[in-house]
Amino acid sequence: MALLNTYPTIRARVGGALPTGIQPVSTILNWHSLGNQMRTYSLPSYLVTPKQLANALFESIAEKNSRLVPMSAAWFLPNDSRTGFESFKENRIPGSRFFDLDKIRDESSTLPHMLPRPDIFAEAMSSLGIKNSDTIVVYDTNELGIFSAPRAGWTLRVLGHPKVHVLNNFRVWCQEGLPTESGDPPAFEREDYREPLPGQLLDETATFDTVKTLVQDPHRVGKVSIVDARPRGRWLGEQPEPRPSLPSGHIPDSISLPFTELLDPETKTILPASELIKIFQTKSIDLNKPSIASCGTGTTAAIIHDALVEADGASNPQRRIYDGSWTEWAQRATLEEGLIRKGSR
Repeated sequence: MALLNTYPTIRARVGGALPTGIQPVSTILNWHSLGNQMRTYSLPSYLVTPKQLANALFESIAEKNSRLVPMSAAWFLPNDSRTGFESFKENRIPGSRFFDLDKIRDESSTLPHMLPRPDIFAEAMSSLGIKNSDTIVVYDTNELGIFSAPRAGWTLRVLGHPKVHVLNNFRVWCQEGLPTESGDPPAFEREDYREPLPGQLLDETATFDTVKTLVQDPHRVGKVSIVDARPRGRWLGEQPEPRPSLPSGHIPDSISLPFTELLDPETKTILPASELIKIFQTKSIDLNKPSIASCGTGTTAAIIHDALVEADGASNPQRRIYDGSWTEWAQRATLEEGLIRKGSR
């Protein structure tokens, strides 16, 4: 279906009631050609709403070397029987690519989905038919709401992709009746994605040694906030980790801020800035100071990162994500060293 024929239908859906003679959005399934068309569009912020994305997809006009590409980063915890790719096949925005967090990773690491090397990243993007000039909007699953898309968005940004956004969120996209499709995804033509150069990479990653040095610094208190996105029971050491071999507990002086507290309880969207600011104030997290976000494997830590960006409207260059997070910390740190704490202390 041609873009110009599709646009009035979607524009009516995102803007109000359907005019007489216009088909409902649920009948529009053929968006595959849109993934290869050139277009212009305007997305106002890093987090975008379903209506903003739908308008951008359908109000855009042809422009050389510029495309808007939806990308699913569906992912579930290892103790969940569901898989991201199965969820992607069951329900997705038409024309989407699938960013597999478990495959686009550092294959030399024993830790799950660590940041890939630039060459591995470039090869993955090429195989997905992505160009360096593409604008990518990453989204999650209808089942979980905001969960793993912020991690994929952070990965894209850190590895130098210049135009990245996160949809807030796919559950609302589905609730608003915007187009979805199911089944095996089509094959996209391979592109020649250029490997990012060192100067294009963002310094937003914290390592084990970085965090250990910080924790052992007697003058650290109040200078840097280490914020843990895991459920509070795991932070306290009272509930088990989803990876059975790992003890629960927390990094000394870290702040427990379960990522679910940053989401709307019904839609699972990231809360508005005004509400996020109040939450961060309650937790004594200063938006103007450096922070390191952590979680189980560096996935939901990115929700804290995105919520901080949403709260102050800017990306603080001193905000980092501990890539290995608790999975690495619990394997390398010890209780004897005082580097693993349990309880509220």
